[in-house]
Amino acid sequence: MSKAFTREPDAAGDDDDDDIALPTLPAGKKNYLTPAGYTRLRAELLTLLDDERPKIVEIVSWAAKNGDRSENGDYLYGKKRLREIDRRIRFLTKRLDIAEVADPSLHFGHDQVFFGATVTYVNQLNEERTITIKGVDEVDNLNGEVSWVSPIARALLKARVGDEVHLMTPGGLEQIEVIAVHYPAPGV
Repeated sequence: MSKAFTREPDAAGDDDDDDIALPTLPAGKKNYLTPAGYTRLRAELLTLLDDERPKIVEIVSWAAKNGDRSENGDYLYGKKRLREIDRRIRFLTKRLDIAEVADPSLHFGHDQVFFGATVTYVNQLNEERTITIKGVDEVDNLNGEVSWVSPIARALLKARVGDEVHLMTPGGLEQIEVIAVHYPAPGV
């Protein structure tokens, strides 16, 4: 069968899924990041541009010179990896361009919840939990970090120690009380 009638998996049309499974920002909202989060995303972008992408381009170039590309694993994998890197570079570039770096240490010593705060709260079952409010692109849920657009963060923002706030959960309305608010010390 002629190649004209087959669609190769590495065809140029595979870039349609640019932002699948990537965190989204609410329409018209800023992309808040902590200074550490901004630095980490920028370092990732520079690593992709300066290290990873040139290495993959070199591998693809070498593999292309080896003849039949349809059965060349190095070429096929390299092209796929190159598309993944380019997709991530586009995403990081867009997000860093609209980033608003907010330094949580400016609120050091305050008892009101703002972006970057580490908040300890207690729920109606007397369970104590601690979360840190961070940017959409820098959260690590396994370490107790939540996005500033998450329901828990939105309920806690602007609350003070001792305040009781209402949180809408899948199980219904829950009342939680803020018991501590901490910010990183300036210069840390």
